[in-house]
Amino acid sequence: MTSPAPSVPTDPLDLLRELRRLCRTAMLATADADGVPDASYAPFVDAGGHDGALLILVSGLARHTANLLQRRRVSVMLIEDESAAGQIFGRRRVTYACRVEPVVRDSAAWKSGLDALQARHGAVVTMLRDLKDFQLLRLVPESGSLVLGFGKAWRLSGPGCETIEGVGR
Repeated sequence: MTSPAPSVPTDPLDLLRELRRLCRTAMLATADADGVPDASYAPFVDAGGHDGALLILVSGLARHTANLLQRRRVSVMLIEDESAAGQIFGRRRVTYACRVEPVVRDSAAWKSGLDALQARHGAVVTMLRDLKDFQLLRLVPESGSLVLGFGKAWRLSGPGCETIEGVGR
């Protein structure tokens, strides 16, 4: 007797949730006060709330941190690993337009957020949490898009950006 094959999600919402679970870093597109763009990334953890927020811990010495704190807006992309992609031009990805909310240092939210980051990304967070220039930020999705391959695109809206509407359908 053989074991049944593992279940592979086919529902776009399930695939979105799987992408958020599998990705460990968020690509960040920020802009400074003059509109000069800056591309960067940060390890993240899902904040676990109904609003779909991601938590990132970033250095105040980084250009993207200044941009995030000044503009309070960011475009975030979570994208399938190149080595896992069946077709490099059709990598699975989600892009969110987010508002940025700083988390107050040493608050309960700060401590639980850093604990969650440490659980996901390891002991390095122990060192970073004590560095005074590091900021914990919540990136709260307000709208987005999900691409699961060629001809498979959806607009995201609503709470946690989990309301899905097909593009071109």
